[in-house]
Amino acid sequence: MRVMDKRRSVSLQFKISSIYILTNLLVMIVNIVLLIGINNMSGRLDMVYRDNLHLNNLSDALGSVQDNMTDYLNAKTTDALEEYYRSEQNYRTMVADLNDRITGVPFDRMERNIRNMSDSYLEEVEQTIEAKRGRNVEKYRIHYEKATQMYEYTDTYISNLNLEKFRSNSERYSDLLKRFRLFESVSLIAMLLVMASNVCIIIRFVGTLIGPLKKLAGSANEVAKGNFEIALLPVESEDEVGVVTGAFNSMVVSIGRYIERIRESMEAERALKERELLMEGHLKDARLKYLQAQINPHFLFNTLNAGAQLAMMEGADRTYEYVQKVAQFYRYNMKKSEETVTIAEEIEMVDSYIYILNVRFAGDIHYEKYIDKSLLGVEMPGMILQPVVENCVNHGIHEMGGKGIICLSLYGKGEKVCISVKDNGVGMTQDTIRKVMSGTYREDNMTAGSNGIGMDNVISRMKLFTGSEDVMVIRSGGKDQGTEVCLYLSGQDGKRASS
Repeated sequence: MRVMDKRRSVSLQFKISSIYILTNLLVMIVNIVLLIGINNMSGRLDMVYRDNLHLNNLSDALGSVQDNMTDYLNAKTTDALEEYYRSEQNYRTMVADLNDRITGVPFDRMERNIRNMSDSYLEEVEQTIEAKRGRNVEKYRIHYEKATQMYEYTDTYISNLNLEKFRSNSERYSDLLKRFRLFESVSLIAMLLVMASNVCIIIRFVGTLIGPLKKLAGSANEVAKGNFEIALLPVESEDEVGVVTGAFNSMVVSIGRYIERIRESMEAERALKERELLMEGHLKDARLKYLQAQINPHFLFNTLNAGAQLAMMEGADRTYEYVQKVAQFYRYNMKKSEETVTIAEEIEMVDSYIYILNVRFAGDIHYEKYIDKSLLGVEMPGMILQPVVENCVNHGIHEMGGKGIICLSLYGKGEKVCISVKDNGVGMTQDTIRKVMSGTYREDNMTAGSNGIGMDNVISRMKLFTGSEDVMVIRSGGKDQGTEVCLYLSGQDGKRASS
């Protein structure tokens, strides 16, 4: 009884390992013995016809030399000569492997004779080739006939030696083959005995391990199909299979409810994520429209008033052009349906804005442009450049009395598109630059004629459009050193309109 309890408590790993080691040890021992015998027999069989194979290759190499020599004599081409030299070198290498010792063995004497005949044949062939290259017809004809005779004699001698060795090797091969057949029979009987022993061992010791595993596998298959109403399995042992069976019984009870909770949680999470994405899209759309709608009409009224005064003082042509520019500017500002524009449209808007200011202030603003025309089709948010230029005018060159210069540049910088607006005005302190970039800079009173779009508005819309934080850089050397504002569009966000 104690023995049975001890067997029940033995681990599954020990049981399987014992069976595996025992059966494989028997197979390994038998295989090692058989492998040693097979390798020995195979090596002896391989050696039987190795000499015949070498002589066959030697005969083929000799024929190749004769054929290539004949081809050269007939064609006299460089390719034919190269083929001859290649075959001649190959044949010399093979001849060098032949026996050169003086012995009493007939086969050794025949190999030595073949080696000497081959050397004489190759010398005669070389003289034939040289005579042909020297265009000595009579000489190369004589050497060719001698070389042909020696070729035929040498090839016959090789064939005779090959035949003699084949007869001798055939006798040895027959004897080795009989021994190999006997060894095969013994090996087969040994392997059958080992296999039969292994089958008996496996049936005897493994049968008790498979039953519980089969039951467990069948129940697990039912659970995999979604059937959680199966009957609990009996625990028949205390080894790993018994532990797994008990754990499996516990899992079956709760796994159905657990999977259901996970499914409900995933559905709720996906619905929440969809609502978050939808709200984020609506929020971004609302922020873009809100920021773009912050246009103060005060500037429009001032410019129209200046146009009316100009119409009273001058002729109709300039007044018409001025009013037309103002109308274009107004229409551009009132684009509610367009979320993005091209850089070309933004620059055209700046041109109209500078024109309007120069009419109002008697041409005090000098305006320069340096444009890479290949980048004009890149898209960007609307009403970005005009507020930047407006800040340059109101805070940079407003009091310079005709000496103010605004320079607008468009160029590529690595993977990005850069738009630079630079003035030669009063400049900015580093503290002011920091406040502008952080969105904390505020003016007490809005400058007269301003359109109401501040730099924080510009920065916010650029960040929303590009999805990047690095959209603007402000540089200034300090007081009276001017200011440069650089806007950056990435190569992916700034898609070309032409594409």
